[in-house]
Amino acid sequence: MRRLNTHPATLATSAPHHMQQRRLARENQAFCRTLARLAVRSLHQELVLYPKPGLVSLVDNGSHADMTATTFLRSLFSLRHYFARIALAGLEGAPFHSLQRLAISAEERMLRATGGVNTHRGAIFALGMLCAAMAYCRGRKMPLQPATVRATLLIQWGDALARHSGASVASGARSHGQRVAVEHAVGGAREEGALGFPAVFEVALPQLQQTLAQGRRWHDAKIDALFALMAHISDTNVYHRGGADGATLVLQRSAAFLAAGGTASADWEARALACHRLFVARRLSPGGAADLLAAACLMHQASQLDSRSPP
Repeated sequence: MRRLNTHPATLATSAPHHMQQRRLARENQAFCRTLARLAVRSLHQELVLYPKPGLVSLVDNGSHADMTATTFLRSLFSLRHYFARIALAGLEGAPFHSLQRLAISAEERMLRATGGVNTHRGAIFALGMLCAAMAYCRGRKMPLQPATVRATLLIQWGDALARHSGASVASGARSHGQRVAVEHAVGGAREEGALGFPAVFEVALPQLQQTLAQGRRWHDAKIDALFALMAHISDTNVYHRGGADGATLVLQRSAAFLAAGGTASADWEARALACHRLFVARRLSPGGAADLLAAACLMHQASQLDSRSPP
């Protein structure tokens, strides 16, 4: 008697199933590579944006003496494979500690590429988690829409993110952001992640969409979204450099820019440049807002992959 798995009828049905699985695996890997390209593209879109108060761009170094646009480009190059790897891990439903290991390795590569300069630590975390969540959605044929992606983040990894946010860090091992978060009782990148990145989904994305809906350019939408973030978040990068007074200045000037119409105002560029010069004079750099802007750009552009429309 023939074994069942060698029967011609069994082979005829299993072969197409095996081929379908292989095709699906190739499609998933291609999607993860697409997400990785979008992530790097989003970080590059943040880098080239100008005027961008206090931040490094292709025009100048902002408030930074230790980094240039070239530093950021080296960092971007070092991260190109990380986003594909964390997306694939997310697609497979990997636990948070696996995603965290990938992020730590990416941070180590970034620091080697930049000579020890922290260019993208916050972005590694934020965009990495978004890539993982979007790939998880794609693998289960869920829409790549902001509400679905955010719910996936919280359902799939929310408990671990909350523990990560509340984890006690030895005083000597704290980053600048973690130390500032404790000293000033403000939320940092970890708390933002634990809450499902509210600054991305509730502040930056709506502002991006609002500006675009009004018929203005993608460049204008990014400027408005950056100022919206600076007006709403407690940026530990700003607290580290300027303390509570510096943080208040950033919030007030950013809110005033938006209240005057943002990029809808005829003189918006002059006002943004004045804000840039003021931040540089005070050595203020809203790097946390820059990371979250890149995350919002990634989410906005990736959500359009469902319809295959150009971002």
